[in-house]
This record gives sequence, C-alpha cells and structure tokens, in this order.
Amino acid sequence: MKQKHQNLIQQLINGVLIVTVLVLIGWLSVRYSVQHDWTVNKRNTLTEASQKQLASMADPVRMIAFSYPGGENRPTVQFFAEQYQRFKPDFELTFVDPSSNPQKVKDYGVSFAGEVVLEYQGRRENLRSLSEQAVTGALQRLTYSGERWIVFIEGHGERSVVEAQSQQAFTRFAGVLRDKGLNVQPLSLVQNPRIPDNTSVLVIASPRSAMLQGEIKLIEDYVKQGGNLLWLADPDHDPGLAPLAETLGVTWLDGYAVFPEYELLGTGHPGIFAAIGYPPSAVTQGLDQVTLFPLVRAIQTGPDSDWTASPLLTSSGEAWLETGAMDGEAVTFDPDAGDIGGPLNIGVTLTRMRAVPEAADDAESSESSEAQQRVILVGDADFLSDAGIGQRDFCYPRQGI
Repeated sequence: MKQKHQNLIQQLINGVLIVTVLVLIGWLSVRYSVQHDWTVNKRNTLTEASQKQLASMADPVRMIAFSYPGGENRPTVQFFAEQYQRFKPDFELTFVDPSSNPQKVKDYGVSFAGEVVLEYQGRRENLRSLSEQAVTGALQRLTYSGERWIVFIEGHGERSVVEAQSQQAFTRFAGVLRDKGLNVQPLSLVQNPRIPDNTSVLVIASPRSAMLQGEIKLIEDYVKQGGNLLWLADPDHDPGLAPLAETLGVTWLDGYAVFPEYELLGTGHPGIFAAIGYPPSAVTQGLDQVTLFPLVRAIQTGPDSDWTASPLLTSSGEAWLETGAMDGEAVTFDPDAGDIGGPLNIGVTLTRMRAVPEAADDAESSESSEAQQRVILVGDADFLSDAGIGQRDFCYPRQGI
C-alpha cells in the first residue's frame, strides 16, 4: 500500500508539469502576443496579428479536438475553427472521440477530454484551453521551426539534455521539445565562450558547482541585452550566480519549503509542494489541476528593480522555509532559528520592455520597437527529470473543458 501511494504521488508530480513547462518555454520565446478575445455575441473577428500569422503559413493547419460526442466544448471549438477558416480555408478541424480512439490519444500525448491539438508541417502543440491568444501563440511557435533555439548551460553538474547518465537528466524533456520543432542545444561557455545570437531561451538547470566569473559575465550580459531566461535552482545546491540574481533583482532563499497541510492533501511528505491554485499568469492560464514539486526553495523579489515581478507558484500562508535540517515530519516552524513564514514564492516570472531595432531601407535610417523580455525562476528542477517525465500516467474523464 505504501509503495502504491508513493507511485501515485510520483505520477501526480509529473503528470501535468511537462505540459506547464512547454507552455512556459513557448511563452518565453513567442515573437508577439495577441491581447484580444471574442465577445459572446461572436461579432468580433481575428486581430490583425492573427491574420498576419495565418497569411505567413503556406501549408494546411489541422486542429484536432479530443472531445466526446455531445461534449460541451464542441460548439466552442467549432466557433474558434470557423474564425480561423475565414482567413485560411485549409485550416482543418477534426473531432476525435477519446473513448473509441485510445491509441490516437496516446500518440498525440492528450491528457484529458476536451484537449485540442494544433498540427503544422508535422509539428504539434497541445492546448489546454482556447482563446485567440492561445491558438495564435501556438501557431507562431509551430511556424518558427529551425529558428527557435533552447540553449542549456552545461559543465557544472547541470541536468544533461544529451546523455541520460542518471534519472536526474533532462533527456526526455529535451526529446519532447525537439518533437515540437524546437532546437535543443547544450552549451559549455568554457569551451565556447559566446551565447549564440539565435538563442530564444537560455536554460540554467540547477548547477552543482560554481561557474567561472567569465561565464557569469556572459550570462549577465545576455540578460542585460534582452535575452529570455529559464532558471531552475534546487534547494540542495547553492544557485550561485550572485551578479545575475542582482541584475534580476531577486534572492534565492536557502532552505527547504515545508507544507504542513501535506497530511490533508496526501502528498506523503512535508517537503512536497502541492500547487492547488495559480496566480493569474500566461504560463498557467487554463491549468486547473493539482501539480506537485518535490523539495523546493523559495525566491524573494526586491522592490527596487526595473523588472515587473509576478508570482507563478505561491504557497499557502501556513507554509514556511525551513533553514535547519529536514528531519521528516519532526520539523517545526522556528522564526528564532531563521525560518521564514509563508506565503512563499516557489516560482516567479519577470518581465520588462526592451528596444528591438527594425530593419531599415538604408544604412542611415533605422527605427526601433519594443518587445517584452521574459524570465522564469523556479525553486526546483527535479520535476523535469527523466525519472519524473517517465512516470506520466493520464486518465480521461468523460467531461469537457
């Protein structure tokens, strides 16, 4: 029974998180955003940005909706498809009954009834909810194959995306990214002291040893120049990179987050963070399932910064950061010993506007526009490990979105 309970926890930890981080990667690297939804009376049309995106797509687009016959979401999906078909006649819609097509459900990586898959030139992206922003954003990501590079720093004990030396590696996650048409590239700044110009997202996956000052300077300059960043930091390793943290206006807090409600939630350990709700965020929009993170640290943002900080994952007020030893269930909140009371930020998004030069007709004239720079910080890296993603186990309740 205990082993079965532990297996269930492991499945819950990883069943949804891979979807969340794929959305996160897309949010970090998207070229532009759509800030418009249709009204209930359905008289509004697609924004100019969506029309421009469709015009750039030479090949057919397939929208595959995994919905039971008579499902409540079918009219909504049909309506969305019709709006896109007005500007792209080869935008195809297909409904699939998950109960009679279990193999197709597995092949498309669908996790619940009502999920929608967009397919273009052999690449796919799954959507958990429908809005113009979500659909057009996914189409953008599917279009830019070959241009979007996800670069993982290596050489300091980070999670490997090349060789599965242990279950802590990120090779399965890297494989999922490649399946979606993204280019995954490991980078040692000691061997190649330059971050490529076509880097869409730079990933720091919980280094175990300190970086050289020259490496830190390269990463800091990359961020200062407008680069997007995903930074994962486990609590059992010093995240280092103090100059980068200062540039971002954040502090990684030492210690393990403790969640006293673990018995009520059934996570089995006070150090497992259960996210049962999410602050408003483009990353978690439409995510309504419980996600679990094993052994996490907290992040503190400062007021004096040119970044706009928003919580991504936040604990309850009953949680705290344990600065002493984690001795199972014996830990207690002791502010006199340095423990920090909740609520705690386990994940944070940072954004700011940056100037982007536009192409000019001649060398003497130039214009610039603004784009949003994005950074994600999460106080855990285990949830994307091969051991985690390999435990995915989905079910398909008979209900729509």
